[in-house]
This record gives sequence, structure tokens and C-alpha cells, in this order.
Amino acid sequence: MEHSVKGIVAVLCLIAIRGPATHLAAQVNPYKDGIPGVTGYRAEVLAEVMIQEDKFLRLAEAIPAAKYTWRPAPDVRSVAEVFLHVSAANFNVYQLVGTPPPSGLDIKGLEKSTTEKTKVIATLKESFAHARKAIHSMSDADLDKSLDWFGGKNTERGVLLFVTRHAAEHLGQSIAYARFMGVVPPWTEDAQKQEKQEISPKTKQ
Repeated sequence: MEHSVKGIVAVLCLIAIRGPATHLAAQVNPYKDGIPGVTGYRAEVLAEVMIQEDKFLRLAEAIPAAKYTWRPAPDVRSVAEVFLHVSAANFNVYQLVGTPPPSGLDIKGLEKSTTEKTKVIATLKESFAHARKAIHSMSDADLDKSLDWFGGKNTERGVLLFVTRHAAEHLGQSIAYARFMGVVPPWTEDAQKQEKQEISPKTKQ
């Protein structure tokens, strides 16, 4: 049973990230409009972070509070734990590029700190604000700076790549969770409504 559940989630993950631009991107497209004060590679990363932030927050709002403890199998993270795991990474990894986490924050215990929807969403918001601040604070000149990384070496550029990829993986996981519970991602609902609006005039003709 455990393997079948994981298989379903894996399949859902393959289709999870499909979809049009998010609500944020529809208002301010960081790829098109640019991001004041950030250039080059950092601007590209920050654009991805902004899109991820918008999707995480909209999905977190769409999932009912009663489902925040749901998990597909006993040894897999719950809805709340996935969101808080991403938050912990945002707070923790960016200290490698010069922005330490808030004083007094228990990063190790953050993932299991709460299952309350409002608190989880507030933590997500704070963590992405932290990520954006960190990227803004970096210098382009330091992107190729070498640092210790899991027993080896990496660059600050590589750290940014890792943390955005990490969030993207868990966004796909969260979308799969939502689909499994019957929750349609908000940006998919937006696209479906737009398609209906475009089709309706043609139908009337």
C-alpha cells in the first residue's frame, strides 16, 4: 500500500508543475519587467524565487486547515511539514551567502513546530522575504566565491541554484498533495476560467 501511494504521488509530481504564469507574474512579470537593484544571475534566481513564493502561498491558502496534518504515508512529510521544511531551507541555506537567519529561530525544530495553517503561512511568507533580502544583499562579484559544501566545495552561485531547485522539488510535491486531496491549484483554476471566457464568445457565434 505504501509503495502504491508513493507511486501515485510520483506520477502527480510529473504533471504538477505544468501550468501558466502565476497570479504574481500576471501582475508583475520579473522576467519581463526586471527587478530594481538586482542584475544578472541574481536577477534570474530572484525571479524564480518570486514565482515560487507566489505559488507556495496561494497553494497554502487553498488547502483546508484540516488537511495540514495529511500525509500520503507514515514516513512521508505532512502538508504542514513540507511547507515548513521549505521555510527552514530558506532561513538556513541563505546564511551561506551572507544573510543569517533571524535571531533565536529554531531551524532544526521548525519543520515540526506547528500544524496551524495561519502560523505555517506566516512562516512561509517570512522565509521567502528572508530569501529575497539575501539575494538583494549579495554581490555579483561574490557569485564565484568558493565555500565548503557537504564535505566538498561549491560557489555562492551554486548555493542559489541548489536552494531554488530544492524549493521547486517541494512545490511539485505540494501540488501533488493538493491534487490527491481534490484541491485544484489556484493558478490552474485561473487558467480554466480564462479558457471558458475565451470559448464562450465563440460558442455564442
